[in-house]
Amino acid sequence: MSLSNDPEPREQPRAKTRGLAAIFKPGRLAFIPHVMAGDPDIETTRAILTALAENGADAIELGIPYGDPLADGPAIAAAGARALTNGVNLTDVLSLAQETHAKVPPIILFTYYNPVYQFGLAEFARAAADAGAAGVIVPDVTLEEAEPLRLALGAHHIEMPLVVAPTTPPERAARIAEQSGGFVYVVSRLGVTGTGEAPNLEPLRKQIAALRSVTKKPLAVGFGISTRAQVDAVRALVDGVIVGSALIDAYSGTRREEAASRVAKYVTSLL
Repeated sequence: MSLSNDPEPREQPRAKTRGLAAIFKPGRLAFIPHVMAGDPDIETTRAILTALAENGADAIELGIPYGDPLADGPAIAAAGARALTNGVNLTDVLSLAQETHAKVPPIILFTYYNPVYQFGLAEFARAAADAGAAGVIVPDVTLEEAEPLRLALGAHHIEMPLVVAPTTPPERAARIAEQSGGFVYVVSRLGVTGTGEAPNLEPLRKQIAALRSVTKKPLAVGFGISTRAQVDAVRALVDGVIVGSALIDAYSGTRREEAASRVAKYVTSLL
């Protein structure tokens, strides 16, 4: 497997059929759930994707299990560990995306940089395109390191949203927003993902206002969103909301139809 950083594809990129721009509509908050692929098995994930498609998801973050998930809180990290225990790998997730992407909202692959680098940047971009991915989020890649992967993905019309944290200095946040593809992923609080602490709205308002002054791209907020009250609290501030840990908690310990049923019930309570 080549580890080349060459962003040029070996063949003509396929025509773009789906993008992230359509997720965001004026006056409507986009819902972007996060699901860990392969937790507890691929068949369950397939059922959950269908349930999300039928219950208001505008796009779906499809997590690729990884052994050192620095940004993931306990729920998502445990889901990834369960998937890894079941032998689910990057290739399995790409296959799942390829099988399902035409039947569900746009899929945004969520992964970490090391498995992508080991796969090969150009090779990964090509495989993600073949799988029908509309976007890729890599939370542990810095702005300076992101360019080769961003170009490789862009050669196949795949967008790469970048992450802005509460502690990101304003000038750097502006540069991240400029380079971010599709939307800007706004982290609502310090630490990892999870449901234990709700976002502090006053700092978030200031963070959003600062970003609005430097970019017209949609802003989607994640980390700590788990209830309808929290969704309603950020509705007027941002263009989209990302929900992961609470969703995974809602179906944890169940499989297939039962998992899908719990997902549908939770999403109904959230939106």
